[in-house]
Amino acid sequence: MASVGPSTASTQPALPSGPAVFKTIPYAFILPEIICGTWVWIFVAATSVSLPLLQGWVMYVSLTSCLISLLLLLSYLLGFHKNSENWKVLDSLYHGATAILYLSAAVLQANATITSEFGPNSPLYYQLNCVASFFAFLTAFLYILHAFSIYYQ
Repeated sequence: MASVGPSTASTQPALPSGPAVFKTIPYAFILPEIICGTWVWIFVAATSVSLPLLQGWVMYVSLTSCLISLLLLLSYLLGFHKNSENWKVLDSLYHGATAILYLSAAVLQANATITSEFGPNSPLYYQLNCVASFFAFLTAFLYILHAFSIYYQ
């Protein structure tokens, strides 16, 4: 029977750097999160933002999370993490918190969509709000998927 010592302990997989980020789960989710979040912001901004309290939060969450995710993606591409385990914790906490914020924004956007159905310019704004709601829920799902993928990695 072989003894288990420090030499046979399993090591954690290395964090990706450079183009490998786009081929490694869950880090490959960062670019779709940025793209879908940008679409949320664009579609909400294309409406008249008739409910500024609701849609203002949606725009704040989408724009802020896009910018922070872009910074996180650039830091992975440039290798700032230097394969530190703290980056996994930071990534998991950020994506978990952002998933919760994005889910709240998606629900508020869905409420704004329902409210805009009978407003002025209703066909156009209703359709734009529907698409914004779809992308908000899709982006929330991507953030949830990323957070759980890195947690179970």
